[in-house]
Amino acid sequence: MKNWFAAVLALVSLVVAGTVVLRQQVPVEAAAPQAAKTGQAALTAFDPQVDKLLAQMTLDEKVGQMTQAEQGELPKDLSDVDGLFLGSVFSGGNSDPSPANTVQDWTEMYDRLMARSLKTRLKIPILFGIDAVHGHSNVVGATIFPHNVALGATRNAKLVEEVHRLTALEVRATGIQWTFAPCVTVPQDIRWGRAYEGFSEDPALVAELGAAAVRGLQGTNLADPLRILACAKHFAGDGGTVWGTGRPEANGPRRPLDQGDVTLDEPDIKRIHMQGYISALKQGVGTIMPSYNSWKGVKASASERLLTGILKKEMGFEGFVISDYNALDDIPGDFRSDIKTSINAGMDMVMVPSKYKEFYRLLKSLAESGEVPMARIDDAVRRILRVKFAMGLMDPKRNQLADRKLQASVGSAEHRAVARQAVRESLVLLKNDKKLLPIAATAKRIHVAGVGANDIGIQAGGWTITWQGQAGPVTKGTTILDGLKAAVKSGTNVTYAADGSGAAGADLAVVVVGERPYAEMFGDTTDLAINKDDLAALAAVKASGVPYVVVVLSGRPVILGDIATSAGAIVAAWWPGTEGQGVADVLTGTYKPTGKLAFTWPKSVAQLPLNKQSKNAAEALYPFGFGLSY
Repeated sequence: MKNWFAAVLALVSLVVAGTVVLRQQVPVEAAAPQAAKTGQAALTAFDPQVDKLLAQMTLDEKVGQMTQAEQGELPKDLSDVDGLFLGSVFSGGNSDPSPANTVQDWTEMYDRLMARSLKTRLKIPILFGIDAVHGHSNVVGATIFPHNVALGATRNAKLVEEVHRLTALEVRATGIQWTFAPCVTVPQDIRWGRAYEGFSEDPALVAELGAAAVRGLQGTNLADPLRILACAKHFAGDGGTVWGTGRPEANGPRRPLDQGDVTLDEPDIKRIHMQGYISALKQGVGTIMPSYNSWKGVKASASERLLTGILKKEMGFEGFVISDYNALDDIPGDFRSDIKTSINAGMDMVMVPSKYKEFYRLLKSLAESGEVPMARIDDAVRRILRVKFAMGLMDPKRNQLADRKLQASVGSAEHRAVARQAVRESLVLLKNDKKLLPIAATAKRIHVAGVGANDIGIQAGGWTITWQGQAGPVTKGTTILDGLKAAVKSGTNVTYAADGSGAAGADLAVVVVGERPYAEMFGDTTDLAINKDDLAALAAVKASGVPYVVVVLSGRPVILGDIATSAGAIVAAWWPGTEGQGVADVLTGTYKPTGKLAFTWPKSVAQLPLNKQSKNAAEALYPFGFGLSY
């Protein structure tokens, strides 16, 4: 199919030249055949086996394959897994196994669920899904890598691929075979609370790193027992919602951006927001997730144009589409009509955490009445089974239970070393006018301030152990403070006060400021402000007269205000995960900073939305691609 990106460039050239042209629909480049790119067989190659199995299935078994329940909502005896022929289960961001949140507990839970699914007549194994979005981040003790906003600053596709390969291995160590990642969103307004889930504001960089993430997760063969199924999300345009169109809250303010509306015309939503899907499909991504946002007033989960017309027909997607958490509820109408609308639009599997029995009953009724044609049911199930066959789940000789020999990999020294390197490469040196960095070897005392300097939970950010993340010792890791203590020269004393007190007399202060953890919905902001307690700690250090370096822990660029002029040096460290020693490596000069901004950094909220294509891009505090070194 014609290269639509080239067509867009030609269109732009005509406009620049002063030629008036009519805006027309731009076709999307087909991603198939996947085998040519990855060595992986096209998913349709499994259709003979799939169709043979499909012919044996009852309507109940087909509807079951299209149903995904939350593991915490299942009865204790797990009887609904085989009783309803469930095709999939998942764990939400706050749903952990009992009795604790250990690797062993996750593995036991997976094995119980898998064993139950194998009791069905046709013995079709479940797919188990998890939000392993920056490491196996629900599990205490797992390696927590930097968030995508940080990985984008590395500009290192090979490193991003390795991060995701190791994530896949740690997920596989608990038996789980599917992650709802990578997020290939292209955030255009950093006030959005999910901005840190995106690699960049730039579609080309998102496409490059999104493809690398899929390669890392899936490898070249979906049946590889050391890899997991990837899910590119959220199709499409979730990073391009218009300010003020976000989710209405029943007992609070409207979220300004989250779950809002994208008003771009089709050529623009393709040019900006679909590049990551094209590159992911070329790497053979097996699943894609739409989300809560709308496109010109129509929910993505209800858009036949998006799910069937563009994704499946134009882009040639052969895998299956999975809905987001209760996303069908946002479609106008009652639950029965929501299901009818979404399935007929092209949804193949539906994430219904607690209403899975109701969904099962209603979808079966819709199929029996012909309101959802059997051809659509069969197409959805065929797509799900294609993926299961490609993953080796239907191989009768393969043990589908967890390989417990892999458990030693979770949080291993080797994996943490890669995470530390990812932290090093993600840091962006924004200012070093007074040459305070790297920290001088002659320094006798370094005073560290700010709560985030000694807090793994803040350092790791959202989607860490819990959905929204939280401050505190939530998991194992090395704080920035501990990293500095280990990194400085012998004889250098590192002191610490969260509130900034006690800095007087030090040779240098390192003040850690930024945001507290958040995730979707709760992360939308109107001010991009630094936490007030951090500003108070900074004021205390500033009053001491000691020269100071500011390290910013955040999920996006934040408004620095007078920090931009008063600080001797500024480092954007994002939310680096569990390996704070990587931050210390850059501060002490063990590693010279190489990171480059993947997002434009504003001076004030009055400039927003701001990116490199904005008319006022030249007025940014730090432009896209900015980054100093020593």
